[in-house]
Amino acid sequence: MNIVKRAIIMAAGMGNRMKPLTLVAPKPLVKVNGVRMIDTIIDALQENDIMEIYVVVGYLKEKFQILREKYPSIHLIDNPYYAQCNNISSLYVAREYLGDCVILDGDQMIYRSEILEREFEKSSYCCMWTEKETQEWLLEVQDDRVLGCSRTGGNRGWQLFSVSFWTEEDGERLRNHLEREFEERMNRGIYWDDIALFCYPSEYDLGIRKIQEGDIVEIDDLSELAKMDQAYQQYL
Repeated sequence: MNIVKRAIIMAAGMGNRMKPLTLVAPKPLVKVNGVRMIDTIIDALQENDIMEIYVVVGYLKEKFQILREKYPSIHLIDNPYYAQCNNISSLYVAREYLGDCVILDGDQMIYRSEILEREFEKSSYCCMWTEKETQEWLLEVQDDRVLGCSRTGGNRGWQLFSVSFWTEEDGERLRNHLEREFEERMNRGIYWDDIALFCYPSEYDLGIRKIQEGDIVEIDDLSELAKMDQAYQQYL
């Protein structure tokens, strides 16, 4: 059994689909019903005794200093590439902390902290079974092993969420692959998840951690935010 030792939160993006709110605050700091998105993540981590937390920042990075008031022990990592590269750059700058870790996007809400339980058997993504049509990434899974991934969605599959767990061995593998793609091949326009799911799938034995609807809420744009919090209807 593997034990999570640390967490990496990806929070460097510009949040263009959440403008005008993100003109003055990074998306993870936007409040939903009075609570900042990233607070739900950090609180859930700490409830599971995951106290070594790294937040990768870029866009409006100075705004994240406010987190130190509530969470003085968090570490901020600057991503100088955020404006020119996809989020592979954020994991690249945090690569030394990979292994026995959980990686999360900072612009989502964690509503059931138990999904971040520290013990895990193998590297895995949080996933929810869906019968309905979706445009989100869907994983094909058999016997607790990820066989493939659809970027364009579909139906009857395991919908991938941006919470994943990585063993020490896979963390080292992921670090090497990140360096190869980012430094040698200059492949900087991809998501970091592409590394294991599309670039080197045969080199990882990925599983899933099953979650239920509502455990994690991903808010992609202003209209979805307004559905969650009526206070934002004025921006539509």
